[in-house]
Order: sequence, then C-alpha cells, then structure tokens
Amino acid sequence: QVQLVQSGGGLVQAGGSLSLSCAASGGTFSSRYVMDWFRQAPGKEREFVAAIRWSGGSTYYADFVKGRFTISRDNAKNTVYLQMNSLKPEDTAVYYCATAPRLVISTISGDHDYWGQGTQVTVSS
Repeated sequence: QVQLVQSGGGLVQAGGSLSLSCAASGGTFSSRYVMDWFRQAPGKEREFVAAIRWSGGSTYYADFVKGRFTISRDNAKNTVYLQMNSLKPEDTAVYYCATAPRLVISTISGDHDYWGQGTQVTVSS
C-alpha cells in the first residue's frame, strides 16, 4: 500500500501563485519511480499536469503549464511539490498527486493505482 497525503491549494486571483505538496508513505512506496500531478475541472476529464522521477529528478510537463508550473521533490521527506505561478482561471480544478507501477512516465490516469485525496485550486478572474 502507498499513501499519498496532499496539502496546499486554495483561492487566488489570476496571475497569482499557489503551491501543493504530496507526502508519500507506505510499505511499497520504495518501488515507485515516478510521481505525477493530475487535475480535474468540473465536467472535464482528469488530465496530466506534471511528473518527476524520484531518482535524478527529471521532470515532464503538460504543454499548458510549461513555464508556469514547477514540480520538485524532497527525497528525504518523500514529498513532491507543485509550484504554480501565473495562474489562470482555466487552471481551476481539483489537483491530485498520483503514482503508477511503471518505470516510465505515464500521462494516462488509468495507469495510476494510488492517488492523493485531491486539493481544490480556484483561480478568480
């Protein structure tokens, strides 16, 4: 079992910043290579946002967040972060951290078997 506990998020005006964190734990956590962030807006499909490898820290972003969002990790704390800058109203969604039992990065939500509880991010115009 892997437990993912999220914190952060909230309400911000357009152009502002918010940060999210996701603390991972559990007996099988050490076998996970990648951590991801997804988001789901009302009435829309869950979509990939960003990913990071625990080892080496290489990152991958969806085009719509490149240059605005930064994913990072603290291996000592088993925690992944998502710093969101220059937020837009269309970034409003519930954000989830997730992990998949894969060596490679997957942008497909169905590949992920453990999810955080979700955190609301609301950007007002």
